[in-house]
Amino acid sequence: MNKSGGCRKTLLDNGVRIITEQEPSRLVSLGIWVEVGARDEDEGNNGSAHFAEHMLFKGTRQRDAQQIAREFDILGGMSNAFTSNEHTCYYATVLDSRLAGAVDLLADIFFNSLFSQAEIELERQVILQEIAMVEDTPDDRVHELFSGRFWQGHPLANTVLGRPEVVGNMAGKGLRDYVRRKYLPGRIIIAAAGNVDHDRFVELWRPWLEKLRAPKRIPPRWQAPAAGGPGSLIAVKRPLEQEHLVLGCAGLAGDSPDRYALLLLNTILGGNMSSRLFQEIREKRGLAYSVYSYLVSHSDCGYAGVYLGVDPGSLPEVLGLARHELRRLHQEAVTPAELADAVDYVRAGMYLAAENMESRMTRLARNEYSFGRAISMEEVAVELEKISPADLLALAGRIFGSGQLTMAAIGPVSEKKLLKEFAGGQN
Repeated sequence: MNKSGGCRKTLLDNGVRIITEQEPSRLVSLGIWVEVGARDEDEGNNGSAHFAEHMLFKGTRQRDAQQIAREFDILGGMSNAFTSNEHTCYYATVLDSRLAGAVDLLADIFFNSLFSQAEIELERQVILQEIAMVEDTPDDRVHELFSGRFWQGHPLANTVLGRPEVVGNMAGKGLRDYVRRKYLPGRIIIAAAGNVDHDRFVELWRPWLEKLRAPKRIPPRWQAPAAGGPGSLIAVKRPLEQEHLVLGCAGLAGDSPDRYALLLLNTILGGNMSSRLFQEIREKRGLAYSVYSYLVSHSDCGYAGVYLGVDPGSLPEVLGLARHELRRLHQEAVTPAELADAVDYVRAGMYLAAENMESRMTRLARNEYSFGRAISMEEVAVELEKISPADLLALAGRIFGSGQLTMAAIGPVSEKKLLKEFAGGQN
């Protein structure tokens, strides 16, 4: 057991980690995190992690799906789950007086779900509708297209939801086998933040967790993708009013020593309303309603992206402006004032998020997975203050200096025209 940054951690003999952060609150946010996601799948079972996540709310030996929903409501808080490329999480936020009930309910669905074929058939239709909803939302779908092209040939290209034809053939046995093979004790973290006593929390979980047996050997999860690579284009023509585009290039892993510098670069480029992209493209020229930059960081890789929703007639000008701002980042050092504003923005966002117990619980789990320890907000603030304009200039050269961009697009513009505009801006 150890303490770090006001947090406590217990490592069970089978490898399960239980971590808590006690804060003055009437609430507790708790979650079961499993290091498994779409990246753990192949073409034949893509969508399994997400389908299994849905099924854990659909009945156990003690409770049917309606009872599970009712009990979560009666606990007086909220509950949900999500699947990503590398993680699946089941969580709830409840009054501190209902913590024991929340643990019992989460543990029951996690360990005792039945995966009945009747419920699978019902939930299959729900997931197929979810896939269709993304297909019908171009500003969501374009991000899937980009990721698929950027990571092509690697499991990171998998969508979290899976392909309809694969989801349409999933059955209870396959999903149960997937959970049995992937939900291993060494990949499980139980996290809680709020008015929670660590020792009591551990004892609430111990009867459930100690039944898990650690395998003699946990196979390696992933093969890292190749770094970099030439830029490429994927375009889907649809009769839309706007062209939706994502431009991007290789970024950093989540535990990179330069992660804070890249966060500041992203803030300056397109991370808020005073950012360069927002000001140049939307405020000064009115060429787009939505324009922003963002970062995707996995355990061993990542990318930096720019999203643009534009009138097709403005496409050449907008692409030119976006590329100009990317070049500026690695050709001209940002001003000290611009850097100071970015530091203040990131720091304020971090402290505001800390007012939310769910956010604190999530941060606790992610830091444990990435670094094996709690990282205090004070430590982050100190690291942000160390970064200089020269640091940002050097990092921007590494990230954006090659000029090799990948682009995905959905809209009315033909792939031929997009390819011409895209190729014309590649260095």
